[in-house]
Amino acid sequence: MDLENVLTEVQQEVPPSIWPWFIVILGTLLALGLHTMLWRAVERISRGYSGLAVRIVRRLRKPTRLIVLFGAASLLLEAAALPSAWRDGLQHAALVMLVVLLGWMLIIAMDVWAERFTRKLQALSDEDAAGRKQVTQVRLLQRMSRLVIILLTTGAVLATFEAVRNFGVSMLASAGAAGLVLGLAARPLLANLIAGIQIALTQPIKLEDVVIVEGEWGWIEEIAATYVVVRIWDLRRLVVPLSYFIEKPFQNWTRDTTSIIGQVVWYLDWTAPVHEMREQMTKILKRSKLWDGNVNVLQVIETDEKVIHIRGLVSARNSPQAWDLRCELREGMVEWLQREHPSALPRLRGEMVEGATPRPRQDWRSRRPVGSGVPEEAVPESEGGRGQTVE
Repeated sequence: MDLENVLTEVQQEVPPSIWPWFIVILGTLLALGLHTMLWRAVERISRGYSGLAVRIVRRLRKPTRLIVLFGAASLLLEAAALPSAWRDGLQHAALVMLVVLLGWMLIIAMDVWAERFTRKLQALSDEDAAGRKQVTQVRLLQRMSRLVIILLTTGAVLATFEAVRNFGVSMLASAGAAGLVLGLAARPLLANLIAGIQIALTQPIKLEDVVIVEGEWGWIEEIAATYVVVRIWDLRRLVVPLSYFIEKPFQNWTRDTTSIIGQVVWYLDWTAPVHEMREQMTKILKRSKLWDGNVNVLQVIETDEKVIHIRGLVSARNSPQAWDLRCELREGMVEWLQREHPSALPRLRGEMVEGATPRPRQDWRSRRPVGSGVPEEAVPESEGGRGQTVE
């Protein structure tokens, strides 16, 4: 018994109004079954391989299944004797889904390529500026490509509608005013997109760069298509438009290298032992695991009538270690001064001059000096005396 006879017998049993739908449903189920069998064969063949093409194919199982489903449905709608309104509507829906699925597949391919490229650089170290630069460029390219694919897919879907095509032709006919209006409306989006391209090319910031933005110190955590997320030191997140890093000044502490110099300032008495402090600072730094061994400078940078200003400069591999090293050095030096040279701590000096007349002591209740010779009865009560106020 051949397939044609089987279909003829089944058609005789099925009501005529249901037969076209039966053909479409049965055909799509058979197509899904064929896709499952073929996919299992592909998985067996690709087992043990880890190339880029193999990874992309493994991620395309769901999109290809939907493509087979809608492709088979579109072909079967031609063979089934459905009403023209139903057939045209379902074929158009199938075409729209096929366009969307193709865009989805392109996005998956781009994501797999980006993941494969950055896998070796996932464990980012603070000193790996070249690796962070490459990862930043790849991720920016990935996000920009996603946005372009989505826009093109949306345009292709809209182009399948006759009304939209006619509208597009009329827009081209009056492109001057309409283009100006659309350009003004989309200016923030376009500015951020162009800024993203500039950042990808010029690299003013990279992932995990230490920056100061709007007075906040933190790390570049994420660079999206239109914004940047800065992870602040207290775990808050500062979201900044991409155009900010092109139009406004900001500090980047790790532009070329992560090494940084920190300073510690002490305000001490004029008798402070500067030479011994220099030796003690060297001892503290040599004991510390945070010091990178490069910068070790102690100088008197300023003096005034009360204290001298002593500044210590130290270097570390990155800014967090530099902060901890500064705190460690400050605490160690203060403890050493308290223990070995307490006289070097800030203090006020007074000089007793022989034969000088003491300055009258001021009464805290009034401006009348104590011992000024004015009887208390003559001073009103409002000024601390015992006299009566005359009205």
